Amino acid sequence: MPARRRLLAAAVTAALALGAQAVPAAAGTAAAEVSRGATVPAFYTPPAALPEADGALVRSEPLRLALSLPGLGGPLPGRATRLMYKSTDANGEPVAVTGAYIEPSTAWRGGGPRPLVAVAPGTMGQGDQCAASLGLEHPLKIDGDTVSVGYEDLSIYRLLARGIAVVVTDYVGLGATDRLHTYVNRVDGAHAVLDAVRAARSLDAASVTADSPVGLFGYSQGGGATAAAAELQPSYAPDVRLAGTYSGAPPADLTEVTGAIDGSDLAGALGWSLNGFLQTEPSLRPIADRYLNDAGREALADLSTRCVGDALFAYGSSRSTAWTTTGQSLGEIIAAEPTLQTFLGKQRIGTVKPSGPVRVATGVNDDLVPHAQSRRMAVDWCRLGGNVTYAPVILPDVGRGLLNHFGPLLTDQGDAISWLTDRLSGEPAAANCRALPLLP
Repeated sequence: MPARRRLLAAAVTAALALGAQAVPAAAGTAAAEVSRGATVPAFYTPPAALPEADGALVRSEPLRLALSLPGLGGPLPGRATRLMYKSTDANGEPVAVTGAYIEPSTAWRGGGPRPLVAVAPGTMGQGDQCAASLGLEHPLKIDGDTVSVGYEDLSIYRLLARGIAVVVTDYVGLGATDRLHTYVNRVDGAHAVLDAVRAARSLDAASVTADSPVGLFGYSQGGGATAAAAELQPSYAPDVRLAGTYSGAPPADLTEVTGAIDGSDLAGALGWSLNGFLQTEPSLRPIADRYLNDAGREALADLSTRCVGDALFAYGSSRSTAWTTTGQSLGEIIAAEPTLQTFLGKQRIGTVKPSGPVRVATGVNDDLVPHAQSRRMAVDWCRLGGNVTYAPVILPDVGRGLLNHFGPLLTDQGDAISWLTDRLSGEPAAANCRALPLLP
């Protein structure tokens, strides 16, 4: 393995070690993506026809959890079920979405029925094998160019340990094999999260019901999905009443995020965004055809099969200027094309009052998903009358890249889950909109 790849593998291992220190050692084992090119089980192939109701179960089956404590007779911290459920995409069309429900082995002690939290994963990639539900059953894997870490597992463990049931969405097109994953699509992400709640509540094996308090939890891509879900819940899923939403490092303004990740470790995410948006909005195709050169088209096709670990190796520090016929960056092309500006403007999060209390956390030194645009979302929500708790995460600046982005994921996670648990227990949130102008 070349030196750069060895360094990235070491960074992944260090991240796991940090996470493992926060929970009992045996529970700190992280799940992983299936390696690139691996066969996705037949479960993930959608049927020709889907149910009519959003959130309706298409199929389910038992799912073996990789997380376990030896000698205690079974998987911990819960019993998992793999799901496929029906949702509606951004174009109003039916779509199959996969995911997983985990029934805790711990009793809920907060009073009332057992609550349910929908976990929206952070960036996993775009290959079907990258789905979070697949990652739950596979250990950490370093195989050639593939370094895969189920970094959502720590938050899932912490929720289950409190007796909170968890449902994890794979999002539209990640796992289910009939289309590409629509990465950071505001509507698709929100609908997938909300319909995961509906699907979990309909499982015979689930202890949660329509009376169970519901929370949302997500960081990075997941933070954008939960934020969008909080905005769209009243109109799309009025039956899914939200007790609280955690949105960490949300990519609320994709124009700003595009400029930030270009040339970064996460540059491959540019290709995932483009692939998803071109699938959702075919009218953008002529613009793409005009600007993408052969290298750009090859990169997009290649990235459509890759997971985040693969992309860190293959596309880290890549610049989009190498993908265009004009030598312009994607940010410069967006600035020159009103059609792209309009499309991305519709993706912006922060224009609709969120439902229920929300906690927005962002690292003040985050330069991959820039702190300023995440903070602006919180400010906009406050102006709309939202019940917002804004939590800036202040850590040392360790230089441009992944550590500034992922550091707050670990350091703030305990506080975030405690805040969400309080909401699920019925405690009111003390919003801090009035103090927000004084916070970084």
